[in-house]
Amino acid sequence: MTQTADEFGEELADFVRRVGELRTARSQGAGEHLTVLDAALFELQHVAEQLWPRYERFVTDAGNASGSPGDRQERLLLKALFQRLPLPVFLVDRETVVRRLNFAATGLTGTRAGYATGRPLAALLMPGDRGAFRSQAAAVARGDGDRGLTVRLQQRPEEPLLATLTALRPPDEPHPAVLVVLQPGISRATAAAPPPELPDLAESTRHAELMDLIDTMAGALLRLAPGERGEILDTAARVLCGRFAQWVVADLVDGGLRRTSVLGPAARESADLRQMVAAQDPASCPLVAEAARAGTTSLQVQPEDTDGFGHDPAGAPVLALADVTSLLCVPLGAPGPVQGVLTLFRTGAARPFSMAEGQAMDVMSRHTALAMRRPAGAGDDGRAEPGPEEPGPAAGCSSG
Repeated sequence: MTQTADEFGEELADFVRRVGELRTARSQGAGEHLTVLDAALFELQHVAEQLWPRYERFVTDAGNASGSPGDRQERLLLKALFQRLPLPVFLVDRETVVRRLNFAATGLTGTRAGYATGRPLAALLMPGDRGAFRSQAAAVARGDGDRGLTVRLQQRPEEPLLATLTALRPPDEPHPAVLVVLQPGISRATAAAPPPELPDLAESTRHAELMDLIDTMAGALLRLAPGERGEILDTAARVLCGRFAQWVVADLVDGGLRRTSVLGPAARESADLRQMVAAQDPASCPLVAEAARAGTTSLQVQPEDTDGFGHDPAGAPVLALADVTSLLCVPLGAPGPVQGVLTLFRTGAARPFSMAEGQAMDVMSRHTALAMRRPAGAGDDGRAEPGPEEPGPAAGCSSG
């Protein structure tokens, strides 16, 4: 039966009166307090089961009645246009926290809408661009006019993006939002393009080191017997620790998430942290859980969200305790379901992970996933004899 607003108001007034009676009953003797408590619980149950659902129906009906069918159709059309715009578009608040983004934005950033929503857009930018972007977003939200600046994403630092910011007042909201449009391949700089540079000897050396690392990883994986998923994962971690990252954490996807190895600095002061990370539930690490669930790689420089790898028993973020300045969280899956997750930390003054290193890690992750999928008995005679390049813990790395 449909209840009118007047009837609902009368019932609400009766509830307020009964609550007032219960408040005066506190002066009764101690023996009567249990009866008063029972009555108060009954009234609370009445609110939860009767009054609140009716109130929600009134709000919904009022919202539906606020616009004609044509208005609602227009809202749906505008929503579809927002999603189908060819340019990456974000709706953020004055703190750059993402409220909505369209399909082109998810493709540009490599993050799902469900993961990006509620997180600051500035965290996806290179560290040097974050402060200016936040400042401009706050100015636009204050009503200081539209702004534009050049920014770079962590996933593609070599490609400048023109960010255009304009204020937008969503209906029925007290504060303005900021609409951000990112245009790839466009910079505000008007200077002529510099002449092509000569090959960088240091860059060529790093490329050769990466190729050598990929070759070492492939050799180590080929020496392992098929079917030993946990051993394959731990071997990959040993290859990477020391020569590619100071810390490597390996988590196996086996129904749930199970931590198989933690390799970190051999210094005595790192032993307690290694043991704590080894005892962690991987599901409590948002970066690992997201990589295992969605199969997406995360490359972060100067991570702003220090909660990304969970906390120690005292509540301190692991990323802060380990002094992590750059990280790679890589699912071992494509193509196919995720077999495990490797998380790599660089700490202190170590050079941050580059896009080239991220691409090399992507190649090694696919090789590792393929090795983990090989069924037992797939080889001719089981495990091959270890050769001279059989990897062990690299210098400076110890297990947790």
